[in-house]
Amino acid sequence: MFYNNINTARANIRGGRLYPNIKGVVNFQETNKGVIVTAKINGLPQSKNNCKGRFFGFHIHEGNSCTGTSNDEFENAKTHLNPTNCPHPFHMGDLPPLIENDGYAYMNVLIDKFKIKDILGKVVIIHDSPDDFTTQPSGNSGTKIACGRIER
Repeated sequence: MFYNNINTARANIRGGRLYPNIKGVVNFQETNKGVIVTAKINGLPQSKNNCKGRFFGFHIHEGNSCTGTSNDEFENAKTHLNPTNCPHPFHMGDLPPLIENDGYAYMNVLIDKFKIKDILGKVVIIHDSPDDFTTQPSGNSGTKIACGRIER
């Protein structure tokens, strides 16, 4: 694959009030085949039962800020990035879930739904529940628990 070092971006992720220990980075690298999305997240809440790991909804939202209100601290993230009005899970901002392993998640995926220019200034959100890939409009992913703004 051809890598274009000019077309890169990143979002520094921070947890909210419920999970302040969540920290990490999501890197975006544009190639001639799409954008490679690499997420490295620490401090995720861990499963409390014998079955290891939790799944977390993971999306690019249309908002440009990780701010909000006392009821929804990331309310200004708005909803999933979806400029073409596709049904869920075909929004431009729909990404595969993060899978927690002892509080850590790593994911690397190639996406051809957007280019770097389409996501700059938008935010990445981690939700406390897995995306069900069915419920409209956003997959029933639960509360927003971490956020990061996408920048160069």
